[in-house]
Amino acid sequence: MELVLINRLRKLNHGIAMIVGLGLLGMAAFVVADIALRQVHASFGGSEELAGYAMALVSSWGMAYTLLELGHIRIDLVRSRTHGTMRALFDVFSMIIMSGVVVTIAIKCWPVVERAIENGSRANTPLATPLAWVQIPWFAGWVWFAVMACLVTLAAISMLVRGRAADTEPFIGAFAEQDSLK
Repeated sequence: MELVLINRLRKLNHGIAMIVGLGLLGMAAFVVADIALRQVHASFGGSEELAGYAMALVSSWGMAYTLLELGHIRIDLVRSRTHGTMRALFDVFSMIIMSGVVVTIAIKCWPVVERAIENGSRANTPLATPLAWVQIPWFAGWVWFAVMACLVTLAAISMLVRGRAADTEPFIGAFAEQDSLK
């Protein structure tokens, strides 16, 4: 059951990553076009601001995908010297800590969004972008990451409790650089 959940989450996050990636490519094309226009003394204007917003959105939404692809950096000096259940315990501990940090970040993001909505805040730029337009999807990305981290952690704990420690490696393990080069 846990592995089915993880596989569904991977597929869902892969789709989200594709959408986010296409948005990033679109933003890159926009910036390149703006730079080209500057050569003839014209410009769309605001490409720097919009690119910054795009990076914030890509970062928050990309975290969940990175989690399920084991792309987050971890220092595994002690973990790499263990095997079996002990290694899985280190992995679960890491996931519990990550989940706590990400949930805290998501909670702390809400007041920023709430203030922007209540005050009708706009960027102090020529575009005067309503900040809520950017902050709401940014916040949603952090919430999504928090939900993914908690679900993955619960799945790993469930497998660990049921004596399936080895099955947690493919979705919460930390693969050393030398292993990925083989």
